[in-house]
Amino acid sequence: MTLTTHHLEFTATALTPLELDNQAGSQMRGALVGALWERFCVNKAAQRCAVCPLLQICPVAALIAPMRADGEPGSDQRPRPYVTRPPAGGCYADGAALSFGLALFGVTAPLFPYVVLATQELEHSGIGRPLATNSGRRGRLQVTTITSVHPLTGARQPLYARGTAQVQAPELAVTAADVAIFAARLPADALTLQLHTPMRLIDGDRLVKQLTLRPLVQRLMRRLDDLAIAYGAGPLAIDFRALLDVAERVTVVEDRTRWVDVVSYSARQRSRTPIGGLVGAITFAGDLAPLRELLVWGSLIHVGKNAVKGDGCYTIEAGSSLA
Repeated sequence: MTLTTHHLEFTATALTPLELDNQAGSQMRGALVGALWERFCVNKAAQRCAVCPLLQICPVAALIAPMRADGEPGSDQRPRPYVTRPPAGGCYADGAALSFGLALFGVTAPLFPYVVLATQELEHSGIGRPLATNSGRRGRLQVTTITSVHPLTGARQPLYARGTAQVQAPELAVTAADVAIFAARLPADALTLQLHTPMRLIDGDRLVKQLTLRPLVQRLMRRLDDLAIAYGAGPLAIDFRALLDVAERVTVVEDRTRWVDVVSYSARQRSRTPIGGLVGAITFAGDLAPLRELLVWGSLIHVGKNAVKGDGCYTIEAGSSLA
């Protein structure tokens, strides 16, 4: 499996008062998509990317509305080649610092320059809720640094600092070999997942509100396979059924997750969509050795609904951290 991921960390300063929802993923993703569309779309008359004659050569479409090639399995649209890591929710005073992240997958990494220029557009268009103190406008920010980070090794590569003339290309790609090395160092009998943003899973036609490992692994395998087909070297060479059987036998030994209700509002479609899910910590015990690499991949690409909005983000800890 040759999928790679690039992880970017942005730090910024609020230029005006700025207010974000407690789960700010929808606001972050909406602001980023709006900035990409405003800066780079050259055919705004098109009702949607799928009907635009520039679809195959447009960087906006490649990031926010990627379509499958002829003969590629699945629905018309590919999974989007990125996930966001939203800033912490709450109120930011003028001059306050905030940070957010973005991961790019596989062959879309060369689109990094468009992301950088989109953040410049984001500085003007703003983010968060419209505020009376801002004359009914969203809060404005100024990006101060961009850093490439390697979540598995802790390595960091500065890419940009405000006041410098140029932006460096990100070089800290996370590879399948990195994932394998990191996973092999994890315990094989007990792991804790810290769910930082809402994880929303559907098992059959049922919303999962009490997490077990099997539906998580099932959704994760499908997501990773889709991403590998779209942005890597092809489908996963794994036995899906065998791994699901292993996951079915893993037990939950401690569960401190809770459900949070979150609603995403689309200004373009004038609609509200529930995107709530589970947050907190959960410890699994059993034969986890065959599943460790998959779980590490999940920490990089997120899992469940609304991953591009930052949902389904988790980190892995050895054994139990819930005592």
